[in-house]
Amino acid sequence: MKPIIFSEKASVDLTAVLSEIRYSSLFILTDENTKQHCLPLVEEVFPSNSTFYTIEAGEKNKSIATCMQIWGAMTDAQLDRKALFLNIGGGVLGDMGGFCASIYKRGIRFINMPTTLLSQVDASVGGKLGVDFEGLKNHLGVFNEPETVIVASEFLKSLPENEIRSGYAEIIKHGLIKDRAYFESLDFDNWANSYWTPLIHHSVGIKKAVVEEDPKEAGLRKILNFGHTIGHAFETYFLDGSRHLLHGEAIAVGMICEAWLSHRKLDLSMAELKQIQGALLKVYGKIEIQESDLAPVLDFCLQDKKNEGKELMFSLLSTIGECTYNIPVTREEIREAIHYYQNLSHS
Repeated sequence: MKPIIFSEKASVDLTAVLSEIRYSSLFILTDENTKQHCLPLVEEVFPSNSTFYTIEAGEKNKSIATCMQIWGAMTDAQLDRKALFLNIGGGVLGDMGGFCASIYKRGIRFINMPTTLLSQVDASVGGKLGVDFEGLKNHLGVFNEPETVIVASEFLKSLPENEIRSGYAEIIKHGLIKDRAYFESLDFDNWANSYWTPLIHHSVGIKKAVVEEDPKEAGLRKILNFGHTIGHAFETYFLDGSRHLLHGEAIAVGMICEAWLSHRKLDLSMAELKQIQGALLKVYGKIEIQESDLAPVLDFCLQDKKNEGKELMFSLLSTIGECTYNIPVTREEIREAIHYYQNLSHS
């Protein structure tokens, strides 16, 4: 079975996959949104004894508490070790559902059907699973690969524009770290009308090549974190407040800040820094950051999983299309990078 199936018709490909796998029972996890918009596209293919479980949507529910509810439902359904777990949802659900499957009875098999642009181009590849813990993003987790991932573009039709825009940040990142021509081919003025299928294929190809070379993030895979050390810190800081940011919106801020650090620490030219920030500001605009936000955001950066001891390790660009990892950055330099972002004009 292919590790990734690009599907024009989710129900057809899911039927084929389920016929190939021998399993004792099927457990299907959705959130409120995917239960309404995505499950109807595939529910006719499930055996009658399947168990369905729905959780609340959103990053704030990506917790051990939600996992305990899921494990409880799996136990109530008397799933054995030959059971099969199916995630129908975005990155939050795929990360958490895969984690629950990997821990239950020391691990049962699972399939991911990513339903957002973000999860199709990013979370669908690489086997990183986990949940947030005590306000820290993906603090608990494991590496474990699904049986297969079915990437069906028909799910994208149900997404609001801001969710599509959030996923677009990872497409931009893939070009910045590995493929200049890809980055320069993107239409930042008219991004909402992009033809997503070839972009998804290309982005998955970039991530897959990196992950295959370094599956456990010992080295090269760290380049996939460009924009994420500072971006995750903003995403976490704003998570519960009125200024809530989607993942891609936060990563866009992080990529501008980390492009500035790339200019400061490596050889990224001022012209390329301006090219990057211009593209990101066109798509995402600029968020307002207060001085009072800085100390907690810097504290969240210190919790990043790439850090070694108390040293903050970043993945930064030497030029558009080339990324270097394990670049030490001080807290003061991160503060300067955020100040640079604060002082930008809106476009």
